[in-house]
Amino acid sequence: MGSFEVRAEAGSVVDVFSRDTAPVLTVEAGDVVTVESLDSSGFLRRQEVPGEQQPTLFAERRGHCLTGPIAVRGAKPGMVLAVHFEELTPAGWGWTATAGKDDWLMRRLRVDDAERTWLLWELDGETGTDQHGHTVRLAPFLGVVGMPPEEPGEHSTIPPRPEGGGNIDCRELVAGSTLYLPVTVPDAMLLLGDGHARQGDGEVGGTAIECGMTTRVRLDLVVDRPVPGIHAETPSGLVTFGFDTDLNEATATALSAMVDWLQIEQALDRGAALALASATVDLRITQIANQTWGVHAVLPTGVLG
Repeated sequence: MGSFEVRAEAGSVVDVFSRDTAPVLTVEAGDVVTVESLDSSGFLRRQEVPGEQQPTLFAERRGHCLTGPIAVRGAKPGMVLAVHFEELTPAGWGWTATAGKDDWLMRRLRVDDAERTWLLWELDGETGTDQHGHTVRLAPFLGVVGMPPEEPGEHSTIPPRPEGGGNIDCRELVAGSTLYLPVTVPDAMLLLGDGHARQGDGEVGGTAIECGMTTRVRLDLVVDRPVPGIHAETPSGLVTFGFDTDLNEATATALSAMVDWLQIEQALDRGAALALASATVDLRITQIANQTWGVHAVLPTGVLG
């Protein structure tokens, strides 16, 4: 098993998904990679006051500032890439911004014509404190973990996608979690970034505590998983996902995959698996900020004796 490191710098950072981007690193299945990522905007220096527009790595950013791509030798469509999150360490500062844009949610919340509002967070590894004195316990994870679509060309980093992943924004994916992503292109071409020091389910204002992150992952290839689509094993439980422009469809996709999982794990027929899910499974809104609804179903650890 090899161990590698990728820094966030010009030449190893992109702001779109593309199968045609050359990899910055090629690894074998089972290798460990420590990945440095800047915050989603790619700030090169910390803000000294909330909202200060410091220089960014991309003069005209098109999407999230992501590190990679990392190629996994031998990966091909039909396989599943297992991303084991071994350690996630936030940078020493972060930011949250909301309002300042005109979309259906900001209009509904009556902040569409308000100036963009910023929180500036001091992060000490365990807690974060904003300029108003609010303190929260950190639970770091990466918002974007994914592979490019199989179609050639450049693709936005903003919406999550049902196979390759991307901007999933699920706060369950903390250290100790494994995210399973159906491989979309040869060699996987994985991108990582959009560090979040903490986020609530939904990412309701459009951003979390955005921060730089140092992430250690182990990358494996598997071919026999109990459920299709994107799913995860986390310290809090088993997780299945649904992504769609229709909230009902996203919900049904996440729940259907969890019922599949219960059928297999508990040796039940489908009706009995759904009945068991009704007593044990939590449905959560993953995020509402990314043009595509995200829903995840959670079977909590220890809920079944």
